[in-house]
Amino acid sequence: MHGYEMIQEIAERSGGAWKPSPGSVYPTLQLLEDEGLIVSESGGGKKLFSLTGAGRTAAGEGPEAPWEEASRGVDWEALNEIRQAGFGMMEAFGQVWKTGSKEQREKALAVINETRRKLYLILADED
Repeated sequence: MHGYEMIQEIAERSGGAWKPSPGSVYPTLQLLEDEGLIVSESGGGKKLFSLTGAGRTAAGEGPEAPWEEASRGVDWEALNEIRQAGFGMMEAFGQVWKTGSKEQREKALAVINETRRKLYLILADED
C-alpha cells in the first residue's frame, strides 16, 4: 500500500475513531524502512510499502492493533450524533460566513467562540 491507502485503511478499521495524519504516517514509514521492517518501491508515481520478513515477525509479536484499541468502547451511535451536530454547525457557520454581512459574520464568530467556552465549562462541571 502507499501511505494514503494506509491512512484510509486505519480510519476504516477503527470505524473512524482514528485517522492518522500524513505528518505522522510518512515519518513513521521512513523509520520502519530505516529499521528494515518495511521496504518501498515506486510504482505508478506512488511509493508502495510492504513488510519484510523481519517486519512480519515484529508485527506478529507486537501488541494489539492500534485501530482496535482506538475503537474499543466507542459508542458509535453517540459518535455519529456528535459528528452530525458538528457538521451541521459548521455548515451553518460556513453559510453565514459566505453570504452574511460583516456584522452577521462577527455575530456568528462570537457564537462559535461562546459555544467552545461553554463546552469546556461542561468538562469543568460549571454552568
